[in-house]
Amino acid sequence: MAINVFIKRQFRKIHRSIAFIPTLVVVLFILLSILMIYLDYSEWGKNIKTIVTWIRLKDPSTARTVISVIAAGLISITVFSFSMVMVVLNQAASQLSNRVLDKLVGNRLHQFIIGYYIGNIIFALLLLTSIRDVDSGVYVPALSTYLLILLSMVALLLFVLFIHFITHRIKYATIIRGISRQTQKLMEEACYLSYKPADDHLSQGQPLLSNKSGVFEAFEIEKLVKMAQENDCVISFRYPPGDYVLKDAPIGDVYCNRQLIPKELMDEIVNLIFIVDEPTEDIYYYSGLKQLSEIAIRALSPGINDPGTAAVSLQELFSLLNFRRLHFPEINIRDAGGTIRVTTRELSFDELIERYLMPIWDYGKDDRTIRRQMHDLIRQLGYDINLDG
Repeated sequence: MAINVFIKRQFRKIHRSIAFIPTLVVVLFILLSILMIYLDYSEWGKNIKTIVTWIRLKDPSTARTVISVIAAGLISITVFSFSMVMVVLNQAASQLSNRVLDKLVGNRLHQFIIGYYIGNIIFALLLLTSIRDVDSGVYVPALSTYLLILLSMVALLLFVLFIHFITHRIKYATIIRGISRQTQKLMEEACYLSYKPADDHLSQGQPLLSNKSGVFEAFEIEKLVKMAQENDCVISFRYPPGDYVLKDAPIGDVYCNRQLIPKELMDEIVNLIFIVDEPTEDIYYYSGLKQLSEIAIRALSPGINDPGTAAVSLQELFSLLNFRRLHFPEINIRDAGGTIRVTTRELSFDELIERYLMPIWDYGKDDRTIRRQMHDLIRQLGYDINLDG
């Protein structure tokens, strides 16, 4: 079971990597180049070039020149694109927060475009090596060369599209609203109850100790519920996702009818809990609230001094808190028979205010813009928040 959990973790890590999409695109281009070169030198390809006379290319030097120019141009475009990405990332990390880097780098369209550039370059280089001058004749992959020209034209269009998206994504308001929309989506998935669920715990339980220090990210729900059902026990977590836990510290409690729970069972339960060094930012809505809070705090720092950006982040944060005030997450996970098997720990609304809103007030209470914005939004929220506490 531990091996399956390890494989799932590694697969999720690879899937979320910024190199996942570019690698797939590059592999597809390599396969395409092999297929096209094989087609060019096959009898079917020769017949096509005989019928369609305008795609024949007899001069190998011309083919080499065309392919070399395309490869050099694509390399220049790729370097320029990477340079633009690095400038955007550096500016976002210094002005906003380094936690927003994943939002920029993790854009699937940008990853596809970068992978398309690299794949096109590899296609050109492989094509360049396939041109042969031998005693029996000259072998020029005309079909592949014309396809490369067509793919390069598409690359130019993607370059224009890339510039458009980069210039749009570099705006701070766009980044903040993007974080807010993603957090809103995660919040709607997690907080779907219109009432606050009961938090019923048994009187005594055996502490569930963490096997490593790190961030409590998630757990295998189905396997954990099945294990609790088979052993007739209830597993209750002490911390919400995103909290840091120490090794050998209690991360939860296991309630069973047995007087002493076997160590093997406790180890199996711990192996189904994800405690990671680097948490996945888009796995739960707490991370989005934390990012918006950090952006506002960074914008109010003396080095940045940008209360306008802090105000935009504050607006989005209040919008999310307003939704959370009226919707609640389910903390009781039941088995097929309706028996509670796992209870999770969720932050209350007061704790959300204390963690993500009050630090902004501590930094910005002397700024007139933030002070007015905070009082206006609190009044609209209709919730009693003590800013003097």
